[in-house]
Amino acid sequence: MNDKKFAFVMCANNEQYEKEALYYIERLEVPEGYSCESVVIREAESMAEGYNRAMQLSDARYKIYMHQDVMITERKFLKKILSLFKNREIGMIGLVGSPVFPENGVMWYGDRIGSLYTQGSEGYGTYIFGQVAAPCEYVEAVDGFLMITQYDVPWRADIFKKWDFYDVSQCFEFSKRGYKIAVPAMLNPWCIHDCGASDYHDYFGEREKFLQEYRNS
Repeated sequence: MNDKKFAFVMCANNEQYEKEALYYIERLEVPEGYSCESVVIREAESMAEGYNRAMQLSDARYKIYMHQDVMITERKFLKKILSLFKNREIGMIGLVGSPVFPENGVMWYGDRIGSLYTQGSEGYGTYIFGQVAAPCEYVEAVDGFLMITQYDVPWRADIFKKWDFYDVSQCFEFSKRGYKIAVPAMLNPWCIHDCGASDYHDYFGEREKFLQEYRNS
């Protein structure tokens, strides 16, 4: 594993989103002595399958798993995550997370912390879900629009074969291995998530799988 390398990973099926995400990545400040690569997976069978494939393709220690519609606007993003990862107990960083993940498996039914720029009922704006004390706070799960890791843990593609719950299950897999999951303090959001309206076609079926697998975690 290359301790001086970052990999930006995304599953893509929209060329315009992909190009815009890469545009912002290319403008990030890269810490001296470090390198970056982008691993774009097309025609993924599921998010977990695509992320597993990307994990095998990259030797980077630091992997940034992101949706294709995420634009990272904080130019010092890489330096900031390196600072948090000096604590080797932190295995994963997310930008929005649940301090206590709801027992029903639906993240937005419980309290969340973190912030981002995204689209809501009143248009684009800054959405602060809950203030975070510096330098970070620990959570049980983070939202999958952006997940940063410093350890490689297999994604549960054996269970989650769609596009939901790959993120929360991965958080639980990290916790099972003794790693902490953190949301950083941010003066301003670090990214834009241009997600639009969500499609819940497979969501509740995947939730049942999640509850069956992790109910006692």
